[in-house]
Amino acid sequence: MPKPSSREADRPIDSSPLQKSGLDRRLSPAHRLKKSNLFAETFNQNQRWVGRYMVLWRRSGEGSAFRLGVITSKKISLRANKRNRARRRLREAYRNLRPYLSGDFDVLLIGRRTILEADWKDLLREMLKLAKRAELISDENLKKAKEAHEIG
Repeated sequence: MPKPSSREADRPIDSSPLQKSGLDRRLSPAHRLKKSNLFAETFNQNQRWVGRYMVLWRRSGEGSAFRLGVITSKKISLRANKRNRARRRLREAYRNLRPYLSGDFDVLLIGRRTILEADWKDLLREMLKLAKRAELISDENLKKAKEAHEIG
């Protein structure tokens, strides 16, 4: 058994310095929808766009600051690990496309059952398509996002 100081878990995973330039792509608590009344308000506005892998809801109005909320219900899977995987995929797709999105809206993504088998590029393609229909992305930024992520 290795000595406690040389265990793999004690070593830093990434020793590269933090980037000081560029957009911060983290989804900190300030970038997330958490309060149930904000979720209810989003549903009451009834601005939704349905796709094969997800449903995108848009919330406008006071306090909207381009935050993200994610919902995965037991309709996706009764297994919590699969629901968590679906949430992680939605957050990661949003995090990658967030630099191209614009507007004064909050976004709520609801995963559908097919998200677990979806190809990553198909997931990104659908999120871009729904963002375009929801007027969250301009034509110019849509083209840039497709080129950056090599989506046809």
